[in-house]
Amino acid sequence: MNKLVKKLMLVAAMLMLAAGPSFAADAIRIGLMCPLTGKWASEGQDMQQIVSLLVSEVNKAGGINGKQIELIVEDDAGDPRTASLAAQKLASAGVMAVIGTYGSAVTEASQNIIDEAEIMQIATGSTSVRLTEKGLPLFFRTCPRDDEQGRVASKVIAAKGFKKVAILHDNSSYAKGLAEEAQKGLKDAGVPVVFYDALTPSERDYTAILTKLKAADPDLIFFTGYYPEAGMLLRQKKEMHWDVPMMGGDAANNTDLVKIAGKDAAKGYFFISPPSAHDFDTPEAKDFFSRYKAQYNSLPSSVWSVLAGDAFKVIVAALQAGTDANPEAVAKYLKKDLKEYPGLTGKLGFNEKGDRIGDLYKVYEVDGNGGFVLQK
Repeated sequence: MNKLVKKLMLVAAMLMLAAGPSFAADAIRIGLMCPLTGKWASEGQDMQQIVSLLVSEVNKAGGINGKQIELIVEDDAGDPRTASLAAQKLASAGVMAVIGTYGSAVTEASQNIIDEAEIMQIATGSTSVRLTEKGLPLFFRTCPRDDEQGRVASKVIAAKGFKKVAILHDNSSYAKGLAEEAQKGLKDAGVPVVFYDALTPSERDYTAILTKLKAADPDLIFFTGYYPEAGMLLRQKKEMHWDVPMMGGDAANNTDLVKIAGKDAAKGYFFISPPSAHDFDTPEAKDFFSRYKAQYNSLPSSVWSVLAGDAFKVIVAALQAGTDANPEAVAKYLKKDLKEYPGLTGKLGFNEKGDRIGDLYKVYEVDGNGGFVLQK
């Protein structure tokens, strides 16, 4: 009997070694939910790289009060159904917080699951207004809301002197919400909206909707959806020899947009967004991006993955301040005590709804080389 017990113990030890780095039973478990596959895979892969690097640095420095952080990653594929399954897996894994995800509809599919498990969630690229209007006490986001973005977008459009605007969205929570807010803002500014409709995302041919748009004779197209469709619209608009200006929201802030559209078609396109990685000039950002580039030989392709880094950093800030490692205590700290925290994307805090406090939006224009140039 003793020999059998010893053999079982030996097998168990070998299995633990085979599983890779081990963590103490009291390790702080944090989940990351992001699109590692699917059309937004570049966003998710950058999210994983940023958070993994930050976790590694905290652990190498001794962890939090002697406890190591264990990062558990689940792929949501940018799909609401997959996100529901990913949220269930993370809840079962015993995480205290979930970082992510990208896409408002995808985040919304996970919200109730994570909330019912009494786990904190900090979304990073989900700007739909209603996400923080539900009153979920453990839900936060490091990105701004669509209503704020809509106000900024309408001000930019009016300031640039456009007189007839076409608004196009993709029926997603994010894009539709931004379209509605922009429409309100333009009405208040006295700028007519001559076209308002939706396209079907992930299609390969948008010439039919572009033909309808052209018939409305706008002097600006504001497409509020994501960069894959924005790139397709730009390319096919160019193929139609239609040179009307086109604008986007912050979901266009991904360098893959130029790859899809082509440099010639993308030239002159402009969008509003929080700054890109190379445009953050705080000491914290410069220092981190230097380490990130040394590790991965590139910079993140968009701001949304950087906001995942900020989500991790505010959790760590709460724990390092002496807050108990439980969701309720960390949530209370973030709402009451975290003020102007020096994050990667600038100073931030949170209001009672869990929304980020602080203005981030800037205007970018694509130059002839396909670069995103910050407009002063």
